[in-house]
Amino acid sequence: MSTRAFTLPEVLVVISILSTVGLALSYSIVSTYRGNAYVFEAASSVDNARRGLTVTLQNLREASYGETGAYPVASAGTSTITFYADVDQDGPVERVRVYLTNQVLYRGVTNATGNPPTYTGQPETVQTVVAYVRNSTSTPLLYYYNAAGALLTAPIDVSEIAFVTMDIRVDLNPTRAPNVYALTGSATLRNVRTDD
Repeated sequence: MSTRAFTLPEVLVVISILSTVGLALSYSIVSTYRGNAYVFEAASSVDNARRGLTVTLQNLREASYGETGAYPVASAGTSTITFYADVDQDGPVERVRVYLTNQVLYRGVTNATGNPPTYTGQPETVQTVVAYVRNSTSTPLLYYYNAAGALLTAPIDVSEIAFVTMDIRVDLNPTRAPNVYALTGSATLRNVRTDD
């Protein structure tokens, strides 16, 4: 009776083949998880940007005269706007400053205090609205239009603003795909009277 067994070279060949297949499979699984994690994180950042854009535009729609009697829009630029609105729905009108700094869009809210009310010298509560903003100097964040629909150019006369458009470009990592996501929304200033 004779028995046949694997020789040492055969065992080494089988082990090396199984090791190679195992390493290739584990590398494939790890890279798939990394890719999916990045896509999930990018989708999450775009969703957060969409929510921030919606809230900011809703605040702009509700812009009204400040507690001091100030005009609804205090200042307007390509990457910043200051206006007055009751953003926390508590009655008094707050001063709201939306501005872009270091690729992050912030919203600062200041409450008026005193009699007569004043916003000057009061603390500003700042929160992040959108992170990973990649707007370039050739792609402004904010566009302003008058009642006739004409684009206003700098310097912007705030008394002519009837309509505001926000164009936010979001990219979690500019060196990786997917490319930049463009989110655009607009708001008509409901409480502003124009004479056009």
